[in-house]
Amino acid sequence: MSNLNQLIIRFDHQQNFKDDDFYVSKSNKHIFSFLNKWPKWEKNFVNISGEKFCGKTHLINIFIKKFKGIKLNAKTLENEDLKKIKIHENIILEDLNKNIDEKLIYSLFNIIDTDNKYIIVTSDIPIVDIDFSLIDLKSRTKNFLLHAVEKPDDELMFALILKNLSDRQISIDKKLIDFIVKRIDRSYSKIIDFIYKIDELSLKKKKPIDLKIIKESLGKN
Repeated sequence: MSNLNQLIIRFDHQQNFKDDDFYVSKSNKHIFSFLNKWPKWEKNFVNISGEKFCGKTHLINIFIKKFKGIKLNAKTLENEDLKKIKIHENIILEDLNKNIDEKLIYSLFNIIDTDNKYIIVTSDIPIVDIDFSLIDLKSRTKNFLLHAVEKPDDELMFALILKNLSDRQISIDKKLIDFIVKRIDRSYSKIIDFIYKIDELSLKKKKPIDLKIIKESLGKN
């Protein structure tokens, strides 16, 4: 493969690219498939967890585009939001963690239950592992179906590196991407950090990204 543009053209037409350029691999296929089965879910309460940049928001946006719904943020949730959800069947609550209004979240969950709505909560760690102070809220989390985005496999890492390079209009040989995949930490955020690092180093040296720049960047991890 001579350049990235050729690689992108071939890559975009693979079956693994789904809605809005979301790349489906072993790491996320189970969640992608599950969301597409709505409303035939075992429970109305669903939690999708995973580290930052793992694609949770991307999955949610695809879901809303297909099935409609309202997105709320756990950190900025207000009483007024509880009124807004009345006309929606699907509720998305993003970025749930310890630092939230627990009573308000509990009220939201009660409305979902009473009105038989559906809710998807995203979080960095499984909702059952969040150390809530409110006992009733802690108990409520046990009713959730838990789905975790796994660490990226080689195939997904390749796709993510390719996508991030493409976004920066950077062209490198496929073999160099394979080299990176085998040596970089298996982490979504590390992939983004690394692409930023090699881009910055390339600009600083005023040279295209090559094996030497990649090795130098890896040494700084």
